[in-house]
Amino acid sequence: MIEYTLISSNQELKEVCQELTSQTKIAMDIEADSMHHFKERVCLIQMANSKRNYLIDPLTITDFSPLKPICETSTITKIFHGADFDIRSLDRDFDIKISNLFDTEIACRFLGIQKRNLAALLKKHFNLNIDKSFQKRDWSLRPLSKQMIEYSITDVAYLIELAEILKKKLIESGRLSWAMEEFELQTAVRYDGHEDTPLFMKFKGTGKMGKESLAILESLLQMRASIAEHKNLPLFKIISAESIATLTLRKPQSMNELKQSNALSPKQIAMYGERCLEAIIKGLQESRSFSKGVKVPNSPKKRFLDANLAEPEKVKSLKDLRQSISEKTGIEPGFLINNATIAAIALSKPLSEEELLKIEGTRDWQVGLLGKEVIKLFK
Repeated sequence: MIEYTLISSNQELKEVCQELTSQTKIAMDIEADSMHHFKERVCLIQMANSKRNYLIDPLTITDFSPLKPICETSTITKIFHGADFDIRSLDRDFDIKISNLFDTEIACRFLGIQKRNLAALLKKHFNLNIDKSFQKRDWSLRPLSKQMIEYSITDVAYLIELAEILKKKLIESGRLSWAMEEFELQTAVRYDGHEDTPLFMKFKGTGKMGKESLAILESLLQMRASIAEHKNLPLFKIISAESIATLTLRKPQSMNELKQSNALSPKQIAMYGERCLEAIIKGLQESRSFSKGVKVPNSPKKRFLDANLAEPEKVKSLKDLRQSISEKTGIEPGFLINNATIAAIALSKPLSEEELLKIEGTRDWQVGLLGKEVIKLFK
């Protein structure tokens, strides 16, 4: 097993953080219990420098103030693999922000690397075999097994070296500045826990739903969240997203119709069937009030739909351009420029790169890469 130091007290964390202030690069990762509880929390923080590996136990430490300066200083590069979830979680649980980020997953996107999960990268560059099933373990349980500890340490032990390999490739390809811009934008994400935001705004597949379906979907999601919170279980262990989508589409209003929809298992019908029917009927009733002047939020994909209706040829031309440049650069189309940004560009009709850069969602590196061709479409 890779050597490590377990940090399980406030004093130990303070001492380790004092040691880490002299470092220039630190690898980081977290493990959470989102697969097992309704309200997830960080259950383990892994850190590594070039010589030592640390496991920090948030379940026994109460004061994380010594860690804040380490994470928030610009003099130390923090290396993560796929930092979005980690940054949001550290913000939520400890009010810790991340600055000077190097994200190896984002770096892989700019290099056109298709197999970019950490297990694949560790296998390719270090011939290591990682069992990713440990991601689904309950990290809130103590004591941690030997296998869980080994898995968690491996997640950070090679990150610094991996980052150096990828950074060299970014420099060689002339894309380091692109990645650095994206790293900086990634550090700005924050935990979004607004309770008043409609739940359907984060549900996939709402792009073509009308107000009636959105009202039913919201009612079902609220019902599922209430049950999950009461049972302290993650949402998917109550009713899957696929089942919620089927119920929204089929809109059963009787137990017989619910059974015919095949959305729920017999066990789920026995446990939640009545509440699902109540939620659907409630959603239908509320949708009628929407038609009488009460507003319901639009689908999160509405702007792209509007752009397709208003500027179908421009949207198609922008998507064709995206595909062409994707093939030349090896960067996946959706990362090169997403549909929301394409919609904003189609509706804004920029006539200069300066105007293009002002559009929400556009980056400097995108303007440099696609700007001239995009402007041609609107002249």
